[in-house]
Amino acid sequence: MTPADLSLHQYTLRMNRVLEHIDHHLNQPLELADLAQIAHFTPWHFHRLFSAWVGESLADYLHRRRLAHAAYQLASEPQASILEVALTAGFSSGEAFSRAFKQHYSVTPSSWRSTEPKRWHRRLSDVRERRLRELHDPIQTHIPGFDDPDAFIHLKEPPMNVTLKQLPPVPVACLRYTGPYGTGIGLFWRETAARWMIDNQQFNRVRYGIGHDDPSNTPAHPCRYDACIEVPADLAITAPATLSLLPGGLYAIAPYTGKGPDIADAWLELYRDWLPRSGLQLDARPAFERYPVDAHYDVQTGELECEICIPVTVL
Repeated sequence: MTPADLSLHQYTLRMNRVLEHIDHHLNQPLELADLAQIAHFTPWHFHRLFSAWVGESLADYLHRRRLAHAAYQLASEPQASILEVALTAGFSSGEAFSRAFKQHYSVTPSSWRSTEPKRWHRRLSDVRERRLRELHDPIQTHIPGFDDPDAFIHLKEPPMNVTLKQLPPVPVACLRYTGPYGTGIGLFWRETAARWMIDNQQFNRVRYGIGHDDPSNTPAHPCRYDACIEVPADLAITAPATLSLLPGGLYAIAPYTGKGPDIADAWLELYRDWLPRSGLQLDARPAFERYPVDAHYDVQTGELECEICIPVTVL
């Protein structure tokens, strides 16, 4: 079968399988021929199809993903040496990693490790200061506790209502969005994912949103997001969705209620504030937003409810 004979559904399934394999094996050699075999294409066809699908060559994509993974590890795992980070990212030596990292981020790995957590802290401080300004704003409706001066102190270190829960594996139909995170994702849910749910009689189902890239160190146009719908395991999946299995395991779960764009602040607090204090460690399973069947969403105001779920393991 030639690439021209493939349906869009088959094409999407094969390429997403490759991207998932890459994410799970960034610390291992990833050869063109092996990835082509996973996609069931010849190496000649796969090389050209990958560039057309992702918007960059396989070599550039691997380089960027490995460096992005290393950048997060440098900032979030101070106990790991730069050499350990380099090897985990698939580099053969600390020197090669340092050269590549500086060329991509314009700073050395050690400088990034020193400054990036401070940037996270400044952003968290900005989030909390904005909340304080909103409380001071006389236009705001009355908030319980507004007259209590201690309310302002509490907001400086807002408690996160995080619970630990074992979640079972879940079969999901996934629809891939690629582009800037933000309003485009909401539009994708309304115009593409909702239409698929209606057409396939899967509307009253639990939904999941999976952001695969960190927009703080990934260009906007290749950022990947999956809109996923929980489905019966034997459901015949129709294009443009593909069937996947959301892995189970231990998750830290925080409820969220608020405007869609503000959920990025909640993710930031969970990752950069709660997690380092928890004594737990992030693992390689995907993090996601979980939208229960009865989750509230207001089309007019953009207010929504969901659960932010990050995969953790005990140290």
